Amino acid sequence: MIGKNRTGYKLLNNYESFDNSETASRKSALIQERVGLVSTHMYKQFLDYQHATVNTNEIFIRMIDNLQEVAEILKEAFSSRGVTTQNIYVDFDQQKSVVIMNILWHKISFTTRCNFQPQALYRENGNHMFSGRIMAIRGNYNELMTGVKDHDEEMVRLLDNEVASLFIPAESSQNCVLKIKHLSNRELYLNQVDAPREFVLKVTETICGGGFYHEEGSRKSFNI
Repeated sequence: MIGKNRTGYKLLNNYESFDNSETASRKSALIQERVGLVSTHMYKQFLDYQHATVNTNEIFIRMIDNLQEVAEILKEAFSSRGVTTQNIYVDFDQQKSVVIMNILWHKISFTTRCNFQPQALYRENGNHMFSGRIMAIRGNYNELMTGVKDHDEEMVRLLDNEVASLFIPAESSQNCVLKIKHLSNRELYLNQVDAPREFVLKVTETICGGGFYHEEGSRKSFNI
């Protein structure tokens, strides 16, 4: 009787072991399937991020050329009027991720340092556009970032001083989106050939076409 019971327990244990093994196999397959979907989604984001970064860097380099041309034209214009031009210049970092243009009393900075992870531009139709971003900010980037310790703090200061942003998609044939902050982020669409020049000109017009109030409470600057 004891041997029989022991055999029964043995069969029962074997059945439970088989059942557990089958359940574990199904769970493993489910995990693999769902994690596989996540990895596919993230890989697509990674590829879009890579391609958008390449396009963004190419546009940024062409922007530097445009900024230098703008500075030279401004120097000629002011020099012909007898105005000293020593405060009109363009400077950029070695990595070409930040460029600063000084125009007399105006300081304008452009940067790609906001592209530290894959990010998408919100679209109301749900087809969010993964893109790189070039931010134009009022002021000298290096001075504004004094004491910054991480990306979150950097983004807060960038957004506080943002004038406009150019969003560059992964596809070279797709239009860039230009959003101007003081126009309630109204969107303009620019092809990637014209975008460097148009972004530089629009930001220069926006900042230099305005001016500064004498400070009274919240009044600091205006645009025409």
